[in-house]
Amino acid sequence: MSKSAKEVVRNFYLSKVLTDKNVLETYFHPEVVLIWNSSDGLSILHYDDLAGFFMEIGRTYQDLRVEVSHLLADGAHVTVRYKYYIRTIENPDEELGIAHFISIWEVKDGKLYRGHTVSQPVSINDDTTESYHKVKV
Repeated sequence: MSKSAKEVVRNFYLSKVLTDKNVLETYFHPEVVLIWNSSDGLSILHYDDLAGFFMEIGRTYQDLRVEVSHLLADGAHVTVRYKYYIRTIENPDEELGIAHFISIWEVKDGKLYRGHTVSQPVSINDDTTESYHKVKV
């Protein structure tokens, strides 16, 4: 039985991207394109770029955790709002919020196919206690 687009996206964001060596082949379509607007500007990532990105994250952080606040689906398209928390190799006892994201994914053949992401670094003024209530997760 095939999974809904929402289930595919939820399962990816709940996966262990630092330890699961099969994350890319499990969740990403071979023809994936991710268009990412960040504080560094626009990046367009394909499958091999994402492989390098996840490898670098694994070298940089001891742990990576996501907190999803919104997960909304419309057919093959899923919008997800989330925040990433990390633990560094140098300081594994302290968890730090690093960035807020909103992504829109198109799921094709049960995998993430086309993505649009906007991210913003966490700042000292963030009010996550009021703005991060879960919606349709």
